[in-house]
Amino acid sequence: MDVNRELSDFLRRARSQVDPERAGLPADGRVRRVPGLRREEVALLARVSTDYYTRLEQGRRIVPSPGVVDAIATALRLDEAGRRHLSHLIGTGPRPARRRPARAQSARRGLHQLLESLDGVPAMLLGRRTDVLATNRLARALLADFDAMPATARNYARWMFLDPLAHERLVDWDTQARTVVENLRLEAGRDPDDPATQALVGALTIASPEFARWWEEHRVHQRTFGDKHFRHPVVGELTLQYETLTMPGDPDQALFLFTAEAGSPSRQALDLLASWTLDGPARARDERPTQTRSGPSGAKA
Repeated sequence: MDVNRELSDFLRRARSQVDPERAGLPADGRVRRVPGLRREEVALLARVSTDYYTRLEQGRRIVPSPGVVDAIATALRLDEAGRRHLSHLIGTGPRPARRRPARAQSARRGLHQLLESLDGVPAMLLGRRTDVLATNRLARALLADFDAMPATARNYARWMFLDPLAHERLVDWDTQARTVVENLRLEAGRDPDDPATQALVGALTIASPEFARWWEEHRVHQRTFGDKHFRHPVVGELTLQYETLTMPGDPDQALFLFTAEAGSPSRQALDLLASWTLDGPARARDERPTQTRSGPSGAKA
């Protein structure tokens, strides 16, 4: 990944999304040919010279001080994820100290046991670039049986964009899929030389027009919590709240937990789904063809 080009693209797109009036700039009477801030306006707000900011946006090899990076981030009204992404691209943020090739990730035995102990809570452990490291039975019933997929297909982004089942299960697919892209963008900026991330992005860009379009927008997002709306063939529609927990000792692994308010229709649907999964392997085999026919098509990408 060309970090200088990525930095240039991110800065241009970030300033195009800033409303000059909300940024506190007075109207100057000039017609704006493109939306957002001009380069000189970003420089003014960040208190740097226009030439300096222009060279930075052109991807020149300059490394601003942390204070200047913070000032530019403020001028562009970046959120916390955007600020981290800018720091990574400029080179002032911490880069992961990983050797090449990176060691394959795996879930600790204790985490597998933790997931399986959460009988009424769908739970999944994601690693770098959204690789699915572990799931419990309720998550497999709610989303897909990642354990049954080839190892190369056990990736949440691949499933989201390449498996028709994702469209069937997620009522708000557009919102969730876009969030996946923005989170992957953030990770790519943190470790731009990771070959596996580059391969994943390349495969999804070729296979999915939606992914390609959203990736080109260069938005970043850090998943922490929120709602997801599901449509399940057994229990119908349900809305679950998810929380993201970073694993102590391994910041590249995150545990996702899906819950519902006690007594709510979604909680009742989740309880019914949990009961359904207890019917044993025979029932699971009877229902699985719906998933496997659509296939973990990410394996073909």
